Amino acid sequence: MPLSPSLLQFLHQHPRLLVLTGAGISTDSGIPDYRDRNGEWKRKQPMQHADFMHSQSTRQRYWGRSLIGWPVMQRARPNLAHKALALLEQLGHVELLVTQNVDGLHQRAGSQAVIDLHGRADQVICMSCDYRCSRDEVHGRSAALNPAFIHFSAETAPDGDADLEVDFSRFEVPHCPRCSGILKPDVVFFGDNVPKTRVQQALDALQQADALLVIGSSLMVYSGFRFCKRAQEWGKPMAALTLGRTRADELLDLKLDAPIGPTLEQLIQALKPTTVQPAEIARDSVAK
Repeated sequence: MPLSPSLLQFLHQHPRLLVLTGAGISTDSGIPDYRDRNGEWKRKQPMQHADFMHSQSTRQRYWGRSLIGWPVMQRARPNLAHKALALLEQLGHVELLVTQNVDGLHQRAGSQAVIDLHGRADQVICMSCDYRCSRDEVHGRSAALNPAFIHFSAETAPDGDADLEVDFSRFEVPHCPRCSGILKPDVVFFGDNVPKTRVQQALDALQQADALLVIGSSLMVYSGFRFCKRAQEWGKPMAALTLGRTRADELLDLKLDAPIGPTLEQLIQALKPTTVQPAEIARDSVAK
């Protein structure tokens, strides 16, 4: 597939980008996304913050389904798109990468300047004290407490969830080992607010950048769409590389409805053809 010259031209005209990524960039890593090409939900809306905090049965269902869904996140590896963006940063074209994803794959691919806008699913926090631990640790505890649940199978859903529908009333939810408080993945559930410091840091970087490039996001959630609104207010050019429509289509200067990984791979080759080869982009970065 030949690279669209418009994307290469956009980068030449606006060499320092703020990049905003969404779920569409991680689907090639085996992590399902939330929405279809029209921006509509593929399944029920994700976990609501208030429900998780106020309902024991909701927490039982969440952690029970996670026994099936979390291993998909554990096994996920960066794909061509993640690695291409890490190389784009090395070439000096990324002012900051702001991701709406919680999978940590940008960092594993080698990107350094990253803001996890919605947090990280591989980390767990106590909502009553400052206790923190890895998601793997809680997953292990959950499996040990509920051996009857580890044998279920179900279709995986986004962000460590699974479409498992069983009786969770006997599921034993792991609690904080320090204060017995509620343990929650360190992510921003729907209905909660993104920390203001993250938003401000991203906006500061947008002000310094030449343009905004959106990759793999429908922008239906305001936490991402806000950056398009600010870019419009500040006169920053905007481009999007994503499959399907976005909430910002009318604001964009350039819209590419094309496969993300191959398009970014060819962009890197066009920028630095003599030193960056396809094998370099495709190399497994598990060690990172």
